[in-house]
Amino acid sequence: MSAFHAALAALKTSAAKRRWLFVPYDQLTSSIGPLAREPAKELGIVVVECPDKAARRPYHKQKLALVLTNLRHFAIEQAARGVAVQHVVAPSYREAIERVAPKLGALRVMRPAERELRAELAPLFESGELEEVPHEGWLTTQEDFAAAGANPPWRMDAFYRQVRRRLDILMVKGKPMGGRFSFDAENREAWHGAPKAPALPRYKVDAITAEVCDLVSTRMARHPGKLDPGGIPATRADADRTWAWAKTQCLAHFGPFEDAMSTDSRTLFHTRISPLLNLQRLSARTIVDDTVALDIPFASKEGFVRQILGWREYVRHVHEATDGFRVIAGVAQPVAQSPGDGGYGRWAGSAWAPAATGGDGGSRTSILGAARPVPPAYWGKRSGLRCLDEVVESVWEEGYSHHITRLMVLANIAMLLDVSPRDLTDWFWVAYIDAYDWVVEPNVHGMGTFGVGEVLTTKPYIAGSAYIHKMSNFCKGCRFNPKKTCPLTSLYWAYLGRHREALARVDRMTLSVRSEARRTPAQRASDADVFARVTSMLARGDELPEDIASGTSAGYVFDGY
Repeated sequence: MSAFHAALAALKTSAAKRRWLFVPYDQLTSSIGPLAREPAKELGIVVVECPDKAARRPYHKQKLALVLTNLRHFAIEQAARGVAVQHVVAPSYREAIERVAPKLGALRVMRPAERELRAELAPLFESGELEEVPHEGWLTTQEDFAAAGANPPWRMDAFYRQVRRRLDILMVKGKPMGGRFSFDAENREAWHGAPKAPALPRYKVDAITAEVCDLVSTRMARHPGKLDPGGIPATRADADRTWAWAKTQCLAHFGPFEDAMSTDSRTLFHTRISPLLNLQRLSARTIVDDTVALDIPFASKEGFVRQILGWREYVRHVHEATDGFRVIAGVAQPVAQSPGDGGYGRWAGSAWAPAATGGDGGSRTSILGAARPVPPAYWGKRSGLRCLDEVVESVWEEGYSHHITRLMVLANIAMLLDVSPRDLTDWFWVAYIDAYDWVVEPNVHGMGTFGVGEVLTTKPYIAGSAYIHKMSNFCKGCRFNPKKTCPLTSLYWAYLGRHREALARVDRMTLSVRSEARRTPAQRASDADVFARVTSMLARGDELPEDIASGTSAGYVFDGY
């Protein structure tokens, strides 16, 4: 008997006369919903492991292990409270519920966060085998979202002001503390080694996590990424310890260095709580309340609250309002028929073609017509661009990089290369341990690639070498000189040139488009040549030579959000 089943058997309670709940993989909490309010000894939960879901995409091994060991530890934690537990392994979540419902009766479930799971369970809601109740892990309502703007384009700042006022968070007599809602302009310092960045917490690998990691490394061996058992917070106690570490070691300095990047610390003062928050192992309400109560600089406090109460909640609403960008302002968008692999097949030399089925491939919208595949450099082939190679290495080692490396290195470079928004979104979905459809579709397809235009953001977030040189030490030791030979600057100008007509209609791109218009015909021809050579070489998996863009100018410095 496995360690998990032995532990569960030791806590087994009678399943008779229970009200049953289905608890999805990303609702692993008893601090909200029926598990928080109803007596434990009157409840039962069904937890499902679905190998076909894991095989649907080439998910990072660390993500598979994180989700699976947290699911199993959650089941044991609930059994210890007196909740009856039914653990089911099935090809699909729908089949698992159909298997147990005749015996247990109709089950309740908090509304699934992932659109993909909601679609799979829809027939069960219609048949009455499953009853949907509200998901209480969110801090805001559809009414909040509508109050900030009923129709697209939506703007996070309007939504953030709305919910700050309604929830009375960081407010005094109806006014924002500090005199304004956002202190983002104060949170753009580069980090040069001081204050010292904290070391990441490590976690005890118990028998349950060890056997999960063994399962992943053997039965899921084809999945990419490094598996690090000691880097997995698996229990509720681990989650609480992670948040305690974040509060004491990170948040005081989070604000000023929020946008900084460094080879000396992949995390800097980012908290690493997003995987736990997205599994509901940590409560967003607790995170916000604790942050507000901390004695830390206000710019750090407000900046972190804005990430949780503002952006995180905002993108979830956008994803629901557009059905994952399948419908925008009432207009149906093109949708891929099956899940994409983010370029895995091109990197591995064989297509990701598991037996598992389920889920469509999501929106294929690209208002600028970007259609190139994710290059092998995103899977670990060296590009010669130190910024890209360092961040990609961190992703495949840890399943993580912080949000500025995601936006201003990975998404920025992909956008400059005209990579397909769908392909890059799929890559993020499989590569990151905190990635779910409601996370990656708005953050990558929406913001990171500008794939749907101004629906949720005001501009494409593109930059040449100047921004990365300013905000990181990636350029030190790179084969390219950021002011003279880095191809990112030529790629930036070439991007503006290719998409000049469309970008001229975007208010926040007007100055950039005008700047590009002042480039000489020779400069424009050189920019286009660099783009052609870079895209060709990276598509083949070749490293870029030092002289690929000699003579470029420093280019644009990113002007913030």
